[in-house]
Amino acid sequence: MRDRPKFHVERGEPLSTTQPGRICPTCARPKRACECRPAAQRSHAPAQSAVPADGIVRVSRQTKGRKGKGVTLVTGLRLPPAGLDALCKGLKQRCGAGGSVRDGVIEIQGDHRDALVAALEAAGHTVKRAGG
Repeated sequence: MRDRPKFHVERGEPLSTTQPGRICPTCARPKRACECRPAAQRSHAPAQSAVPADGIVRVSRQTKGRKGKGVTLVTGLRLPPAGLDALCKGLKQRCGAGGSVRDGVIEIQGDHRDALVAALEAAGHTVKRAGG
């Protein structure tokens, strides 16, 4: 029986480990305990969103990474998580579809851009249709 771990031939990384999570390639410690990166990068605070802070709510449709199934995305809402959840619930009921909130973006299953634009404008938001 081998008492040393197997390593990947090209990368020199362990093939398996008993430690939880990913391993830092530089110091070979778990990513959470990595000493290579500055403390600011080690924090698990959510990253700043790529949504422009211009006050405009954008409604778009996306199929990428969803096996061809389309979802309608609502981005640019500057609301707390509880507010996003409440708004998402109302929009799902209005469209008669499922959906969720992920990373500050409301996802509604199906193509409901027209209904969402109308609902958000009625709620007092400045809305743009983004994408095609």
